[in-house]
Amino acid sequence: MWFGELPLAEAEGAILAHSVLSKSDGDGPARFRKGLVLNASDIDALRLAGVDRVTVARLDPNDIGEDLAATRLTEALVPDPAAAGLTLTSAFTGRVNLHAVGPGIVDLNVEAIQALNRVDPSITLATLAPTVRVARGTLVGTVKIISYAVPEAALLEACAHAQNSVRVLPVVLKTAGLILTEVPGLPEKLQEKGRQAIEGRLSALGMSLAEHCVIPHDEAAIAGKLGQIKGDMVLILTGSATSDLYDTAPQALRRSGGQVARFGMPVDPGNLLFHGSLGARPVIGLPGCARSPALNGADWVLERLACGLTVSDDDIAAMGIGGLLKEIPIRPHPRERG
Repeated sequence: MWFGELPLAEAEGAILAHSVLSKSDGDGPARFRKGLVLNASDIDALRLAGVDRVTVARLDPNDIGEDLAATRLTEALVPDPAAAGLTLTSAFTGRVNLHAVGPGIVDLNVEAIQALNRVDPSITLATLAPTVRVARGTLVGTVKIISYAVPEAALLEACAHAQNSVRVLPVVLKTAGLILTEVPGLPEKLQEKGRQAIEGRLSALGMSLAEHCVIPHDEAAIAGKLGQIKGDMVLILTGSATSDLYDTAPQALRRSGGQVARFGMPVDPGNLLFHGSLGARPVIGLPGCARSPALNGADWVLERLACGLTVSDDDIAAMGIGGLLKEIPIRPHPRERG
């Protein structure tokens, strides 16, 4: 692509690189927008307006215009939008936006996206971070061809890297049961605050609370309820914080015939989370910070499990990078004291 200033007489068929606002014989100034492919009538109008030189771009034979290039790259990234949980806008000024169809988490081929962004500075894809929760209509990514055209060879290389690299994993678990435990001195309003915060989290994922109950903070009581409560997954929010792998709630899960996969995570707030399973149902022992609607480590585990993913020790270990989250007002022991 050639870019530069030309006499008006040589500019027909070129792309106007900068908008031109000039005097007009009409009611107001004439505007020639950037990106306009100049035809003979445009040239005449500019000449009548007193313009004699313009800055333009002129495509080479092997260049692909910005809109077509953006469309082709997007088709490589998302060959089946419905399967990827995305909707795509039509290309305009070299841009195509990718929006989520519904609730879920972002799934990316990070290495592929980095490779396509290294091909040519004018060929770009910007996305949300991996595993970020999205809702219907959330902007997940945007393809942008920065210049007016790119060489076809560069576009082909970018498309080869891009194959099926962006999607939204939908929520596959639709309901959850919530077990709240009570201990002497725990205010009733704190239990209700916890229920509301958790119900809000589920609602944001398109899930509903199938059942909730308040029972004594007792191993046998929790174990008995685990086998009865409704829901595709089970959440436990204890009145007394879980402080060990063999504390009351994890032991109750084992006693009910379930398995504990892990206790503790490198995310703060959220350190005191445990998770496991009871048969096919995921079970999450929520940290006390889940009583606040603010983001905490439990959100990241809940969202992945709701979307049908397994959560391994490596997954949780990786959450520590970026896992220092904003302090919450209800925290009993702040990280730093004034």
